[in-house]
Amino acid sequence: MQAAAPAPYVRTRLSVMMFLQYATWGAWLPILWSYLSNHLKFSGTQIGYCFSAGAIGAIFGPFLAGQLADRSFATQKILGVSHLIGAAIILAMGLTGEFKYFVALAALYGLVYAPTMALTNSLAFAHLPNRDSDFGPVRLWGTIGWIAVGIAVGQVLFRFHTPEGGTEAEIVAAQSAGRAVAFQISAGVGLLMGLYCFTLPNTPPTKSATQNTAWAEALGEIVKQPLVTLFLIAVPVSMIHQFYFVHADGFISSVQSATKSQSSFDNMTKQVFGVGGGLMTLGQMMEIVVLAMMPFLVKVLSRKQLLLAGLVAYAARMALWAFAPALSTATGISELPLVMLGIALHGFCFGCFIFVAFMVVDEYTTHDIRATAQNLFNLVIVGIGTIVGSIFATSVVETWAKSSGTMDYTKLFSVPMYMAIGCFVLMLLFYPSKKKAA
Repeated sequence: MQAAAPAPYVRTRLSVMMFLQYATWGAWLPILWSYLSNHLKFSGTQIGYCFSAGAIGAIFGPFLAGQLADRSFATQKILGVSHLIGAAIILAMGLTGEFKYFVALAALYGLVYAPTMALTNSLAFAHLPNRDSDFGPVRLWGTIGWIAVGIAVGQVLFRFHTPEGGTEAEIVAAQSAGRAVAFQISAGVGLLMGLYCFTLPNTPPTKSATQNTAWAEALGEIVKQPLVTLFLIAVPVSMIHQFYFVHADGFISSVQSATKSQSSFDNMTKQVFGVGGGLMTLGQMMEIVVLAMMPFLVKVLSRKQLLLAGLVAYAARMALWAFAPALSTATGISELPLVMLGIALHGFCFGCFIFVAFMVVDEYTTHDIRATAQNLFNLVIVGIGTIVGSIFATSVVETWAKSSGTMDYTKLFSVPMYMAIGCFVLMLLFYPSKKKAA
């Protein structure tokens, strides 16, 4: 793709784009596991397939959306059509209760939504004057969108779907059923995003492409260092990420809904964030801080150092959650502050690894395959890694960590903790340390 003449108010317009893009996703993804498990009563294997189905679009993204954006149609038009279709599909997902229909709709939604994450990146890179200093402040508005909609959903659950004086089981059942509202909110935001996309700066395909097939040209570039190491390590990192998105809502809700030892801090947290997914917005709040600091961080730290910092955060987050009960006993504080600290580390996980990785992909690929290259990396982290990670986190590790129907979160979260440590070692050994010339 190529950029047209500099567009007026480009940073503001791209910031609104990012806000709507991630508010659409953030409305329902954090609550999906609890909704499917506790309300629709899907099995762990079925839930794994639902999460995996949504990643199908990332698999086909480079060969469909990326190819179209780099060679055939303006990126903003592809985004608009994709989000309008996606709004209808996500609304239908909240209305169905049968596994076969839900998983089919999830696959269709992934096909139209997943590629848009990479396309919004490539559109932003095409129009921002300076990638290193401008992309962070623009992308953080996507995080703000995720936070805003997450708190909205959490407040709806707390205010309207939490029976007063109910038992723990009654509260969980009511909140789980109420999570259907997240799909309605997402559909509304998606409709707004679809219409807004047609007002974005014009981003036509590149006229001077060296090959007609954009994905073939992109593959030839990503097999070189440092992209080949980055792409390979991104697969297990995405699997680690899935443990967070699949199990976080259920884990947090179990801590919050416990009827024993509710401190004033615990109750205040519910009043502010609601329950479940609302509290997870702490991670996005820290993400804003990290992204806002990125123009400074990229000047003082190398790409490799930033990526390694992200992997440390992945390992520390899973360690805090795995050993929260033991740490609570040792320190005398409740588990909730420890859980919240783990959530806050999400900002460093995303900001220092995934965000920086997208910058590296743009840095080491040519502009005529910009959309396809971003979609290829999306294929790895949202496609392959998500499919394998979802099944691994549910059918394999969840089954192993669950005993007599009770989840052993120490066993569950220790697996991604050790995976993150392994990724850190591989990145340290194989990712080149030399900086790319400006």
